Amino acid sequence: MQTLSLRTQARLWYWQRMSAMVLAACVVLHIVVIVYAVHSGLSEHAILARTHKNWFFAGFYTLFVLACAVHVPIGLLRIAEEWLGWRGRPAHLACSVVTLGLLTLGMRAVTGVIL
Repeated sequence: MQTLSLRTQARLWYWQRMSAMVLAACVVLHIVVIVYAVHSGLSEHAILARTHKNWFFAGFYTLFVLACAVHVPIGLLRIAEEWLGWRGRPAHLACSVVTLGLLTLGMRAVTGVIL
């Protein structure tokens, strides 16, 4: 089976590290928002009222979803190659399915909270 070229591996490494930095910032901000909401005694109705049609939250959580959709499949591709011995088309197909699933479910959650 074919393996990825060194150039492709370097690009994947780069994008996984860049998405990791975005994810780290998103996770920290997400936790700060959760702590604020809990300490303020906000109910789920109050939280949803604050996020309703709030474009900052829409943009932030869309960025979060996109970073996940970049980061996770690259990691899963490496796991599929190293642990399962998958190479080439089967590994890429499995990671493409995961990417589509993350994007679909993530954006559905964002639209559900914002709209």
